[in-house]
Amino acid sequence: MLNPLTAPGQVIFVGAGPGSIDHLTMGACRALTQAEVVIHDRLVGPEILDLIPPQALRIEAGKEGFGPSTPQETINALIVDHAASGRRVVRLKSGDSGIFGRLDEEIEALDAAGLGWRIVPGLTTAAAAAAAIGQGLTKRGRNAALRIVTGHDMAGYAEQDWRGLARVGEVAAIYMGKKSARFIQGRLMMHGADPETPVTVIENVSRADERIVAATLATLPEAVAGLSGPAIVLYGLAPRRAAAALPLLKEATA
Repeated sequence: MLNPLTAPGQVIFVGAGPGSIDHLTMGACRALTQAEVVIHDRLVGPEILDLIPPQALRIEAGKEGFGPSTPQETINALIVDHAASGRRVVRLKSGDSGIFGRLDEEIEALDAAGLGWRIVPGLTTAAAAAAAIGQGLTKRGRNAALRIVTGHDMAGYAEQDWRGLARVGEVAAIYMGKKSARFIQGRLMMHGADPETPVTVIENVSRADERIVAATLATLPEAVAGLSGPAIVLYGLAPRRAAAALPLLKEATA
């Protein structure tokens, strides 16, 4: 029998990866199959949710940028209340819990209540998205650093180091950048970015309905216009197999 990853009355924060069950770690799988309560966000793939034991309590506590969301205070209270009841609680987040997942806020709530916790990291969407287009997130002679940024924050559209991002050869993974695409485009071009800088948008990363849209900074707003699912923007990267993305590019820019 596998040793439990967490004791009753503790919370284990689990990163589910971008969607496909193929990207779930063994540690995440073990935690899910031993859970008594799972509090998950809305982007966790259905195959992964199917691993939750049928007798476990399953609670969706989703958030959507500029859309319906469960207040963070409510999520914190759910986590604390169920952990305090003495059950094994998994807080399941898509991607990695530590990247735009409000991990620290939830840990602070548990610390304030005197409850224990552990973290099982997950594969972040940027890594799976880059793999989908056959690119490395870093490359010798091109970029010695990778920026992971968000398109919006609590105040609205998020400001970044636009001058730095606008330099030739910069690469950034932009999470939650679909609705802020025109803002991002304007800020970058205002700071001197080449309009022909390659940009790739990947919708529903790693899932059966994944779509890859090859674009440039100049066409970024049009590239995201027809997308309804969660998407990540890889700034500075084009699909290595560009032909595979051309039909999607035509569809997005028609």
